[in-house]
Formats: sequence, C-alpha cells, structure tokens
Amino acid sequence: MNLLRARTATPETNLSGRLSAAGKQRLLASPGEPLFLADWERVLFIHYEVDAKSLQSQVPFALDLWQGRALVSLVAFIMRDMHPRRGGRLATWPFKPIATHPFLNVRTYVKHENESGIYFIAEWLPNRMSVLLGPLLYGLPYRFARINYRHAHEQGWLAGCVEAPGGRGKFIHETRLNPNTPFEFCPPSSLDEFLLERYAAFTSRGSTRRCFRVWHPSWRQMPVPVSIIDGTLMTESWQWFKEAPCIGANYSPGFQDVWMGRAHLVK
Repeated sequence: MNLLRARTATPETNLSGRLSAAGKQRLLASPGEPLFLADWERVLFIHYEVDAKSLQSQVPFALDLWQGRALVSLVAFIMRDMHPRRGGRLATWPFKPIATHPFLNVRTYVKHENESGIYFIAEWLPNRMSVLLGPLLYGLPYRFARINYRHAHEQGWLAGCVEAPGGRGKFIHETRLNPNTPFEFCPPSSLDEFLLERYAAFTSRGSTRRCFRVWHPSWRQMPVPVSIIDGTLMTESWQWFKEAPCIGANYSPGFQDVWMGRAHLVK
C-alpha cells in the first residue's frame, strides 16, 4: 500500500473537504513530506470562549477569531504507533518508547501569512521521554501528567482524568452520548468546521517560532454534551481560563495514518 494514502481516506465528496484537500496540497508541496505517520484515536474536543485581549498577550501569532470571539479548545485523545514514513521496521524500532500515549492539548486558533492553523498553548502527556524531545524538535510545550482516558463511545460514555504532579491541578471530564448517533462531516462555514478543520500547527519556544503541517481526511464527528468535574488544571495554569465558559464539544473516533510534517522555522 502507498504510505502517502491514509487508510481511512475516501473521496472528498463533502463540501467541507476543500479544507482537507488544501491542507494535503500544502503538505505535499514540500519535498520529502510527510515525515511521520500516526493514528489519532477517540478524540474529544472541548471548546471555550476566552477574553481575546488576555489570550493575545500570550500568543505570538495573530488570533483567528470566530465572529470576533477568541476560542480555546482542549483535545483529549490517544496517539498510537507514531513512526517515520520511510525506513520500514528498522526505522520504526527506535520510536517504540514514544510511539503510543494519550495527550491533552490546549490550543487556540491563529493565522500567519494568510494560513489558518492552531497554536499549542500547552500539551500534557505521561511519557517523560516525549516531554524531553518534543520541545527540542518541534518547540512543543509539553508537560508531564498522569492521564487515564476511557473513551468508550460504543457503550455511550466518555470519561477521563488528567492529573499534574505535585497537586498542580486536575482535569476530569465525563460525557454521555447516544452510541447510535452517526458521525458526520462538519457543515461548511460552520463553527464546527472552524474549530476542527485545521491542517497547520504553530509553536513557539523562547524567541523561536515554528510551523508544521498535518493531513488527514475531513473529520467525521458528532457534537456531544460534556461535564467538567474538575477543571483546576486549567484555572491554576491561566488566569483567563477562570472566567471562560464552555461553549460545546465534539467527538470523533479518529483516524489511522495521519500525516505529520517536518517543523520549519517561521520568520
């Protein structure tokens, strides 16, 4: 099978697929891309509206606003089997210690040189080796935490707990959903499309700013209700989160063979 073809890819007949197609074209425009493949499994997006001025002061890219509103999303998922696209099993073996683990990403929405993307504010994960490597290679704002996800949409419920060491806060969520609800594409020009259909990621570490691109087919998802049992991980980390209302959530079973590109410097 051609590795430049995600196993879940299908012809993009949905109108929202234009963003996925454009992201794929931008990624493949650079020689040798993609660099890595990985599965993204059981993905829960939880969205908040935050004060734009307070958020912009901490983000070194221009915010991409939705109808004048600044938004931040928490993304809880499992990354599985990350490995280089080239090199076969021999290249895969060194990546085994960091290939599979859960994440909790905190991201906002930005624009740079007319390209829309996400900006990672923080990312929690339970793999200490990844916590060391991510900032060096991609400028990713990795932090260590204990994570336990139980995203069982087939049984109609999602739950998870992320706990920072030293009592520095927790994030505990629960969701009940109808397991018979179909997963659908985001309606074009909708808030869901604005939040989910992003194919570029921006990072900063010190004065160094980077960008890397990803690709996968358009998200198949469902809006879901969510209950936040403990949000102290967020409120203890950022003052602006204390007054941020949750405006909704989306859930997707995810993808296999997501394409992940090289990080390059942003001037």
